[in-house]
Amino acid sequence: MAALKPFHNTYRCTGSAGDEPPDLVLLHGWGLHSIVWDDVMPALLHHFRVTVIDLPGMGQSPLPNQDYTLDFLVDQVREVMPAHCHLVGWSLGGLVAIRLAQRFPQQILSLVTVACSPCFVVRDDWLAAMRAEILQKFAELYEEDNEGTLIRFLALNAKGSDTQQQDVAKLRDILYFCGLPAPRALREGLVILRDADLRDALAELKQPVLMLFGEHDHIVPAAALEAVRDLAPHVEVALMQGVSHVPQVSAPDIFARALQDFWQERVPAIKGCAQ
Repeated sequence: MAALKPFHNTYRCTGSAGDEPPDLVLLHGWGLHSIVWDDVMPALLHHFRVTVIDLPGMGQSPLPNQDYTLDFLVDQVREVMPAHCHLVGWSLGGLVAIRLAQRFPQQILSLVTVACSPCFVVRDDWLAAMRAEILQKFAELYEEDNEGTLIRFLALNAKGSDTQQQDVAKLRDILYFCGLPAPRALREGLVILRDADLRDALAELKQPVLMLFGEHDHIVPAAALEAVRDLAPHVEVALMQGVSHVPQVSAPDIFARALQDFWQERVPAIKGCAQ
């Protein structure tokens, strides 16, 4: 029997990059799926051939009967990725992206994480993060009310954004577009967010790296920017004003510009990003 692979879709470049444009892969976060990138897709397709991937058990991806660990997600995603690509990961997808870049440095040409910390919860030596008990409370509430807790978590994604009401409505539409995620993927995805500590992995990356943070993010606090700067001075960091945990939804034009500025400066092989 063939192994189950994640749902993925590749869209052709619409710009002037030629017959063989660079490849870009987009990885979404906990509870959602690849439609979360739709608003920024036109800008990205101007420069790249873009592949979107739904993490196992979310969106249209099946859930194999394997331990749902960070390395399992990495292996699943890598099965359907191009041989060489640039990578953007949002939230949980950012953790997957960092681990991919660490394990397969020859495959990942550059990395952008969005609203992602290498360590999502507070440690004794990592204070700019969510308290572990908040994430644990979400896990407990999820067992009592799966759908309601998922909706509340999506609202937390948008809390504090200048476009909060519109963001929440859009996230709800995205959530229901493909049906609710598999409960095991959500439960064990929260465990990954709670337990993953990729600070050492981030510090050792050699690829060009940009980490984008939201000014009003209630999941990854903006203070994580300075913590990352101290941890890995070679990593470029930027703060997006007026947005929370979903800048690609709140401010897609500004978000796309931030990515393009990074690629133009740090990855000159990508043509036309100044346009």
